[in-house]
Amino acid sequence: MTKSDEAMKIFSTGITCSASVFSVFARDLNLEEKMARKIACGFGAGISRTGNICGAVSGAIMVIGLKYGKEVPGDDGGATEKTRALTRQFIQEFTHKHGSVKCTGILGHNLSVQAEYDGAAKANLFKTKCPACVRDAVEILERIL
Repeated sequence: MTKSDEAMKIFSTGITCSASVFSVFARDLNLEEKMARKIACGFGAGISRTGNICGAVSGAIMVIGLKYGKEVPGDDGGATEKTRALTRQFIQEFTHKHGSVKCTGILGHNLSVQAEYDGAAKANLFKTKCPACVRDAVEILERIL
């Protein structure tokens, strides 16, 4: 099973988009999967239904940071710049596919407004658009890491 298949399977069980993306890379980065899901949980649904950055994007950025991020002050190994460069590349590729990295822009509904959240649910967007975001986030990550 590919990482993207695994992430989509996890997402289909009700685990957030952010946790689904982040947790499929956890083993590779010496992090327990359950811990990864807990860390990423609050980022799902556009950062806890606030309409902000897509959870799949947040999960991906956490993967990039965990793999390449700066660990100690004064680290001159280029960790911060590598992390930022890969994050920008990820955002560019994801935006090209989905038109935005913001949940509201992707879904066309502001999830922080209950009526719009209900409209997104009624339009089945969480089962049609969100899985594609999860899949694409993982596939982009696999390519750029």
